[in-house]
Amino acid sequence: MANSNHGDVRLIGAWASPFVMRPRIALNIKSVKYEFIEEQFGSKSELLLKSNPVHKKIPILLHNDKPICESNIIVEYIDEVWSSGPSILPADAHDRAVARFWAAYVDEKWFPNLKGVITAANEEEKHAAVDELREVVVQMEGAYGETSKGEDFFGGDKIGLVDIAFGSMLGWARAIQVMAGVKLLDEEKTPGLVKWADKFSADPAVKDVLPEAEKLLEFSKLLSAKFKAAAASS
Repeated sequence: MANSNHGDVRLIGAWASPFVMRPRIALNIKSVKYEFIEEQFGSKSELLLKSNPVHKKIPILLHNDKPICESNIIVEYIDEVWSSGPSILPADAHDRAVARFWAAYVDEKWFPNLKGVITAANEEEKHAAVDELREVVVQMEGAYGETSKGEDFFGGDKIGLVDIAFGSMLGWARAIQVMAGVKLLDEEKTPGLVKWADKFSADPAVKDVLPEAEKLLEFSKLLSAKFKAAAASS
């Protein structure tokens, strides 16, 4: 097992990014000590640009000064390197493929529409994004029923890849519910996800890194202003 002292493991990120929460949760699951290097909103550090010259974005895991980029890839890397801790990916090859499918689905369908609510130019665009989110929630309720096998998490009796991918967005989902005046996770339509969200948010590996909706609502005003300024200048 690799040494997990502070000097060996650093994570470049920002507190509000759901993608940064993924490696933070994974590192917590594995009980790995790490240094969190916070990027300032609206700027990119020299270390970030040097460590991820292709995409120039967070998160970046630096393990013995070697950079690993892209949140789900980082989570899988953490799972492989600190293999003596609880497993994040299933042992079965088919189950692993299914987990990767749903993690990719979250990034393709869930995140763009969460962002779409914040960046919507008008009510029509906002409603369209909310409708898409509702559709995704129904799909994820079905996926939860299939993959959890009656346990608390998508990963069964412990947090796995899909839990981390989807759960990292929960803070923002709760903020969007307030912002758009909608209920995305509903006791009647998605009872499984409602229970799952409570269990996930309360887990020791998660609760200290998942931001509160109130803080994200404040931050969303900065984001919205930035997007509008960019749209006006283009």
